Amino acid sequence: MHTVLPEVRLPSSSSLEQVKIALDRALGGSKVRVGEEACAPYTNDESMLEGRTPDVVVIAENAADIATTLELAHRFDVPVTPRAAGSGRTGGAMCVAGGIVLATHGLAQVKEINREDMLAVVEPGVITGQFHAMCEAEGLFYPPDPNSLDYCMLGGNVAENAGGPRAFKYGVTREYVLGLEVVMMGGQTLRTGRRTVKGVTGYDVTSLLVGSEGTLGVFTEITLRLVPNPPAIATVLALFHDVHGAGVAVSRIIAAKLIPRCLELLDRATLDAVRKELPIDPRAGAMLLIEVDGEGNALDEQLERLGEVVTSVEGVVDVVAAQDASQRARLWAARKALSLATRKLAKYKLSEDVVVPRSKVPELLTRVDRIGESTRVRHLTYGHAGDGNLHVNFLWDDDEELPRVEEATLRLMRETVALGGTLSGEHGIGVTKAPFLPLEQSSGLIELQKSLKRVFDPKELLNPGKIFPAVGLGHRSC
Repeated sequence: MHTVLPEVRLPSSSSLEQVKIALDRALGGSKVRVGEEACAPYTNDESMLEGRTPDVVVIAENAADIATTLELAHRFDVPVTPRAAGSGRTGGAMCVAGGIVLATHGLAQVKEINREDMLAVVEPGVITGQFHAMCEAEGLFYPPDPNSLDYCMLGGNVAENAGGPRAFKYGVTREYVLGLEVVMMGGQTLRTGRRTVKGVTGYDVTSLLVGSEGTLGVFTEITLRLVPNPPAIATVLALFHDVHGAGVAVSRIIAAKLIPRCLELLDRATLDAVRKELPIDPRAGAMLLIEVDGEGNALDEQLERLGEVVTSVEGVVDVVAAQDASQRARLWAARKALSLATRKLAKYKLSEDVVVPRSKVPELLTRVDRIGESTRVRHLTYGHAGDGNLHVNFLWDDDEELPRVEEATLRLMRETVALGGTLSGEHGIGVTKAPFLPLEQSSGLIELQKSLKRVFDPKELLNPGKIFPAVGLGHRSC
């Protein structure tokens, strides 16, 4: 896929030459990469969009490397694109202005896991799934679980305020970030937040930085809140004739005040892709993957009530509980493979992670079908139905279909906002969603946020072209 890049100021040739020399002198050649072949792998993220190859890549190994890079970039007026694993889906880590890509994956230490205070101190390059395992080995639990947890990194998770299936019960990344060490453009290092559960000293700058998509500062250390590891987990597979029955079941589960830790929905097209991995009843046109946790007796009671609610829905085909950990793992492996499996269904796939109030999930599903029918665009939907966060995917094979895909995407965004929803639940705005921001936010609110960015980054050099709509951005193209 291609995209029309945002209109951003590019660095001058003289500035680039000066900053390359200064970085090489300050950091050493082993940390500084130049040239097309060395820099090209740092151009894009997983948005499948094409950015602008950076002129130089800094592989930071410690906080001092980050501070030095941001000081020199500020001095020579060179833009910087922060990057952890580059696993984002909206172009947040995509380089759009050339200049420097500042890679933080080398900062990968877990500095502390404190069982008494139930917190951890980590660097931004720690892989999320590995951090989960380390916490659980201590009897603790870090709930945020983005689908890419096997390779995404905590720095990127914090920058995007990542979620995942368990967000229904446990919340997203923001709920677990107690404090940050962050380097500003110009090289100044600040500590925000605290190590305590409570704290109302001054403005909540930590929460502002979480989800800021690398536009305000670069994280060098993250203090995270942990919770006790749940003693028992159970997974339930509920099959329905169609996706609308599954949507009704989601509403009834919530109305019954049941709070599974995961409540995942798959529509017919998605289920067909999963059937290649799992033997699923051919009568089923939709599936809910439900997971609950807790103490033994309380867990059994949850399962019983859950079964009663789900089987009361018209159109239910079957309800089955996983019998052991291996069956649970198999079910979740199929869920995690969805993005890759569905990508094989067409040459191009565009995934939008919209969110509506939980009660509006059935209505959103209905409206998505109408959009697909009227625009003649193939689509499939899956996602975290428990918190209203659905991944609506549009599929196409030929460039001539693109105008219809663009129309379907715009209509999806409008319908989402009309239902009281929001444009992104966990992928962020980045480049791909920036044109739609005015659908949800007023011009006054957008200008206020731009003003905040200028306080942190007066020259607007840090991750330029992200979040805010740029004049002349135009449509995405493939």
